[in-house]
Amino acid sequence: MEPNHPTLSVRRQCELLNLQRSTYYYPQHRERPEDLALMRAIDELYLKWPFFGSRRMAFELGVNRKRIQRLMRIMSRGVWGQTLFSGVRD
Repeated sequence: MEPNHPTLSVRRQCELLNLQRSTYYYPQHRERPEDLALMRAIDELYLKWPFFGSRRMAFELGVNRKRIQRLMRIMSRGVWGQTLFSGVRD
């Protein structure tokens, strides 16, 4: 996106990209350094034990569970299909 484009307005550029103008003007959110360090720790734990959920991660890291859930949601981490009977069919 070029806000000062000589021929295309911001409105037209957003239209061409299928982007809402409110999204274009919305300020970027940056993660805090503490959260980035915690996300790195979550990733290391996830690589060792991919079946850990947010409760166990919070216990292992000594952090609030809801904070872990939020960061895991940002990272798109979670337990997918790794249940005890996932291979058993009726």
